[in-house]
Amino acid sequence: MANLVFRYSFKVKYEALRTYASLTTLPFVATAVTYKLFVTDALQSGNISQESCVLRSSLIGVACGVSYPSALAFYKNGRLAVKYHTVPVPPKGRVMLHWLLLCQTGMKAMAVPLLFQIIFGVFNGLYHYAVCEKAYARIVPDD
Repeated sequence: MANLVFRYSFKVKYEALRTYASLTTLPFVATAVTYKLFVTDALQSGNISQESCVLRSSLIGVACGVSYPSALAFYKNGRLAVKYHTVPVPPKGRVMLHWLLLCQTGMKAMAVPLLFQIIFGVFNGLYHYAVCEKAYARIVPDD
């Protein structure tokens, strides 16, 4: 969604396949690796509480599911917009302000996926914690 929003904000109509391919694979791989490192491995070692699991899962969803793809889409589509002259060149000294004003509505639209990532992160963390607890209950019999 971030790529679509920023492509529309910057009026970029070129190299769509190239940006969509990199903006789907990189965040997916980053999310899978980060989730395994910070949540799954901690659950398997048994040294994580339910609250910590939910918090880690939500933060990974926000960082790898919204922030990273948005920053990547902003960078890639901004570069394409300058390359193909679809937006005016920013004035000297106010480059970041110029780009942020151009995509202000796009950044506001990313609040919806942010909310979904937080909610899904909470549910995912709760689910994985429950699955891990059931697995530990089967392995370790009650004395």
